Formats: sequence, C-alpha cells, structure tokens
Amino acid sequence: MSKSALTLTNITLKFGGLTAVSDLSFAVEEGSITSVIGPNGAGKTSVFNMVTGFYRPTAGQILLDDENLVGKKPSQITRLGMARTFQNLRLFPNLTVLDNVKSGMHSRTSQAVWGALWRTRAQRQEEQLIEETAMACLQFVGISEYAQRIAKHLPYGAQRYLEIARALATKPRVLLLDEPAAGLNYEEKENLIALIRRIRDVYLLTVVIIEHDMGLIKKISDRVIVLDYGQKIAEGSPQDVLNDPRVVEAYLGKEEVG
Repeated sequence: MSKSALTLTNITLKFGGLTAVSDLSFAVEEGSITSVIGPNGAGKTSVFNMVTGFYRPTAGQILLDDENLVGKKPSQITRLGMARTFQNLRLFPNLTVLDNVKSGMHSRTSQAVWGALWRTRAQRQEEQLIEETAMACLQFVGISEYAQRIAKHLPYGAQRYLEIARALATKPRVLLLDEPAAGLNYEEKENLIALIRRIRDVYLLTVVIIEHDMGLIKKISDRVIVLDYGQKIAEGSPQDVLNDPRVVEAYLGKEEVG
C-alpha cells in the first residue's frame, strides 16, 4: 500500500454563514503529482491556505506524514517540510533574484542574532551555505543568469520560476503550486511541465498543483481531485476525471473532453 504524504480528513472551512470547504477528504500519495481543479470559487486556494496554516479549518484534520498541521503557524509548517507558491506572485520586487531565494531560507537558519552581530565562524559558514543553496535552486529552475537582477525587472515567466526556486530553497517534502502556468505561453507551459517532473524526480518531492489549464493537467497529473462549491465531486486519473459527466457539467460545461 502506497504511503500518503498529505492527508485531509473531513475538512470544513466556514466564514460566518458561508461554507467555503465542506467535509473534504483526500490523500496525496508520496512522490506523486496530484492536481486539484474546479471552477472559480470552488475552494481550491482555501484548501492550500488551510494546509499551509494561513487559514484554520473549522473542523477536520490535516496530516503531513503523521504530523497534524491544524493550529500550527505557517512558519512551523514550512519547517516541517511544506512549501508553496501563490497564484498572484509574492516576490520582493526590489530585491535581487538571489536575495529573494535566500529570503525563503530563514526558516532553516540556526544562528542567533549575536552570531550575525559578531560575525562568528558559524554565522559565516551558514551564510555561505545559504548562498550556495540559493544559487543551486536558481540553476535548477534555469534562471541563474538573473541572480543579480532586481526581481521586478525579470520577464514574467522567470518570475514564476523564481517563486518555485524560493520554495525549493526551504527544502520541502511537499510542494504546493497555485496556478503555476497562469500567464505563460505554450512553450513556457511545456518547459514548466518538464521542470515540475524534474523537481519531483530529483528532489524526491510530492507535488500538489492547482491549475485551470486542462492540457497541462492531462500531461502532468498522476491523479486529479475535482472540487465544486467546496466539495469533492470526482477523484481519479486525468482521463477518467476529465470525462466524468459531473466534471464536464460543473467545470467544463457541456464540452466534451478527449
């Protein structure tokens, strides 16, 4: 039996009288690429926000391996091995590309303030390791030539890759990508598909994706989970899910999906 890296059990999220997510359960297999899809307002990003500690579920349990994440702060969840990108880019626009990646590593640093003030040997070694790790992440996603460029001056596609590099720098076990293909052209999307597969295979990560691009979903997903009005309406292989009548009606209208 395959091990689950991430397990949601009977998760509910309410905002006053509005139920954003209702009694949602699913498990993400370790080492898989799993996609979460659904129409706008289906609750996809709310799920990511609960998993990463930005929202606290009204009810239910979220496990990273065997660790319960409910009630933990985002920084604590990052240290446990969860990383994410955002639908709307959240870079530090006036910092360099390299410094943006280094900023993602603060949860992994161990030196106290006095070490930074007195420039101890341990502090200098940690700074060197942070720099080397950040550069390695930039090289992995293919934008190391931009390391000293100010982030806001990067091409849009490279900014997407920068967010992924910053997430990788936290040394996650599970990587959540919120609409990573948004705004990318066809060639950039094909490159993104290859990159996500390399991330999974080289870093040995579990990847969970929110995405609207059905072509990308079909090419990259091992498993697809479909939400509608905060509830799971389908789960399975891309081919099975995208041809499920409930999905065609709720998410894709009446258009047939091949």
